[in-house]
Amino acid sequence: MATNDGGTEMKELAGKRALVTGGTRGIGAAVVRQLLGAGAEVVTTARSEASGAVPAGAGFVAADVRTRGGAEALAVAVRERLGGVDIVVHNAGGAVPHPGALAIPDEEWQGALDLNYLAAVRLDALLAPGMRERGSGAIVHVSSAAVLTPVGPFLHYVAAKAALESYSRGLSLELAPYGVRVNAVSPGRVATPGGEATREQWARLNGAPSQTNADDTTPLGRDGQPDDIANAVLFLVSGRAGWLTGSNLIVDGGEFPRG
Repeated sequence: MATNDGGTEMKELAGKRALVTGGTRGIGAAVVRQLLGAGAEVVTTARSEASGAVPAGAGFVAADVRTRGGAEALAVAVRERLGGVDIVVHNAGGAVPHPGALAIPDEEWQGALDLNYLAAVRLDALLAPGMRERGSGAIVHVSSAAVLTPVGPFLHYVAAKAALESYSRGLSLELAPYGVRVNAVSPGRVATPGGEATREQWARLNGAPSQTNADDTTPLGRDGQPDDIANAVLFLVSGRAGWLTGSNLIVDGGEFPRG
């Protein structure tokens, strides 16, 4: 931690203003807590406060980021509350598994794109220009390590996340000359209520027993925890990652193959 001239400890994100989507439970809530702990002022969002518990100290705006109107209303509300945004973490995401790719209804393909990809595109278009004008900012897109081994039941989800990763890389090149950094984080299997529910659904579709832990599938021998991902996000938005843009940190305990 840095100190000021008087010797008082200063938190590394002091004075920074952050928006975290999907920040009321699981990975998103852990990200909110980490940013708050580092001194940032944080607003988070979900479709309703009933979607989870808003971490203490964070502001909350109810918004449906799956729609253009929802993204626009959220951007207006966040600017009113914070006066501007220095950090954006796109964490909202998810999809329902199906027996296979060909069984995924058209509306769920569109829904997966709206939530996992276009929500970030729309919010970035609304909030990144302010960062560009100020000459600084950090954006993190939360993807998924499942993109490395896409499977039919989740193909709508991983295809949308693959699009997000490509977009993230392209946006990083466009904004880099203005001092705005754009990176991605790809979590593997993380122990969250939402993740467990999805794995239970998938197991039922396959007629297989559900897996309750990653001891046999993850080289590091355990499920990831929300803070494992939040730590990576905190690093990427901090000054410690000041020369890092266009990257994708895969945080999966070594589970998924590389290259």
